[in-house]
Amino acid sequence: MNKPKGQLIVALDVPTLEEAKKLVKTLGKTVEIFKVGSQLFTTAGPEAVRYLLKEGKQVFLDLKFHDISNTVASAVAAAISIQEGGRGIMMCTLHTSGGLEMLKMAAAIAKKSVRRPFLVGITVLTSDAKKDNIAALVLERAKLAKQAGLDGVVASSQEAALIRQKFGKDFIIVTPGIRPKNSAAGDQKRITTPFDAIKNGSDFLVVGRPIVNAPNPQAAAEEILQEIAQALDD
Repeated sequence: MNKPKGQLIVALDVPTLEEAKKLVKTLGKTVEIFKVGSQLFTTAGPEAVRYLLKEGKQVFLDLKFHDISNTVASAVAAAISIQEGGRGIMMCTLHTSGGLEMLKMAAAIAKKSVRRPFLVGITVLTSDAKKDNIAALVLERAKLAKQAGLDGVVASSQEAALIRQKFGKDFIIVTPGIRPKNSAAGDQKRITTPFDAIKNGSDFLVVGRPIVNAPNPQAAAEEILQEIAQALDD
């Protein structure tokens, strides 16, 4: 798969598949990539993924696998097997804190697939408060992901520049905790605007509530996409 740059992922953090479908329809062609996380997957399971694939969308499966190595490798294989019309998930997440062996086994399973998704490792959740040693911890976990053969990491934009400098332009950085100007932070502690996230080196920006809860989700998504475009052109 080609390395992305400056792409928006809308998080379908809603309680039912019906609500997810409504949001996807509302956003129309404005958004091409959607995140299916633990809330929607627990409710709807693989059906949510298949629905998005059938609609021609790309799927970021954010289940943050973390268990013994064999269990996680099997989970990754199961995730890859969810397909519709010959298409599968674009990307999925694992916790780097699961260790090198777990990450290596997951990467090995993914590499056997014809339709190999990106595998990205969770470093430190953006809901965690900033601490003095957080940059060092993020870099340590990013190094682990790189050693294991993962394609990149999930990290705050506040650490993205360090990751980009250390691991190069081809290492994917997925950034949640994106908040446009004047948006409420919610439970996110290390937030950044879309413009700054792109400037700091993030490839994918994951946005949930600022779009999902907006009076006009499509307008909110278009505003973020414009800010991404500005950063890429600047």
